[in-house]
Amino acid sequence: MLGRIINNIKGDKYVWYIVTALSAISLLLVYSSTRSLAYKNMHGNTEYYLLRHGFMLAVGLFITYVVHQIDHRYFSRIAQMMLILSVPLLLYTKFFGVRINDASRWVRIPVVGLTFQSSDFAKLALIMYTSRMLSKKQGVIKDIKEVTIHIMAPILLICGLIMFDNFSSAGILFATCIVVLFIGRVSTKFILAIMGSGLVMVSLIIAFSWFFIKDHGRADVWLGRVTSWQNPDINSDDFYQQKQAYIAIAKGGLFRLAPGKSTQCNFLPDAFSDFIYATLIEEYGLFGGAFVLFLYLFFMWRLIVLVKNSPRAFGALMAVGLGTSMVLQAVIHMGVNVHLLPNTGITLPLISWGGTSIWFNAFAIGIILSVSRSVEERIVTSKSTTKKDKLKVVEEIHG
Repeated sequence: MLGRIINNIKGDKYVWYIVTALSAISLLLVYSSTRSLAYKNMHGNTEYYLLRHGFMLAVGLFITYVVHQIDHRYFSRIAQMMLILSVPLLLYTKFFGVRINDASRWVRIPVVGLTFQSSDFAKLALIMYTSRMLSKKQGVIKDIKEVTIHIMAPILLICGLIMFDNFSSAGILFATCIVVLFIGRVSTKFILAIMGSGLVMVSLIIAFSWFFIKDHGRADVWLGRVTSWQNPDINSDDFYQQKQAYIAIAKGGLFRLAPGKSTQCNFLPDAFSDFIYATLIEEYGLFGGAFVLFLYLFFMWRLIVLVKNSPRAFGALMAVGLGTSMVLQAVIHMGVNVHLLPNTGITLPLISWGGTSIWFNAFAIGIILSVSRSVEERIVTSKSTTKKDKLKVVEEIHG
């Protein structure tokens, strides 16, 4: 059974190696950063969170395997339906979702009790839909009416709905869509118009939150994070998390090999999620942090190679969009952890502790590998056809 599964693994082998490496690193870091918490909350069972996280990762890898076996063109058919479903789902989350840390981002699934971020679903839907529209509208891509109705409006609508409670995710999704539009040969003036419309939308949402929502909604949080980043006060409560991250990074030094030896995770809030990169550096030093950064950048390189080899616009755009979203999120997470960027509250894809977010990322990687599998099969078929043609010519020459 295992041998058959291994033989059926297709797609870019380097992407599989990267996913496997990041999953292994994730298990090590989540265990080291949650063992004290598990001991306290689970009556001495230090492996509780490790086993739960390992289960989520295992299911995620299974999702990747199943999805990568599906023809990626199938996702073009469901992209529009997913986008339409995203709108009421985001609205439901805004008004009736589970609130955590004063943000309503989660929807609880009845019976099973699991929660998921509706923005994860909307992100997949929007990237798939935008890729579909760009591939279908190449003939009228310079028509401002077509671009506005079928591409600009959905991007602004979905990103706007997400932004109310998740500014960073909305920003990452918007930036990813801009990348997809650029690769999809949308004219520069249209892209600039979309970016300008995005800035106007952000200004209006911030103004609406400030003047019409009780306690300014999330606007106070956004302003506080930017202010704390610009003018850090080491003794301020707002700077406590970043100060503990500094200490973790300083302990790691240039090179360290100390898996499970993190002590700063006992003081650093969200050491297993929002600040897991600081935990990584504490245990494996700057070289360990650089290695993980290299894995994400190498993943981006494999996406570029995939785009160059892909004969179909939809598959190429969808793969690069989904991959860019993850890489961009990873780079921003690292920037926050080393204080190059304001705190955003986003996790490190495929490494941070997570529930259903791991499954959404696994689904996205499965789609990327499905596109890669299609490209590989085309190349093999092309080589086989060329070889047969050459043999036929030789046979004709020699009678």
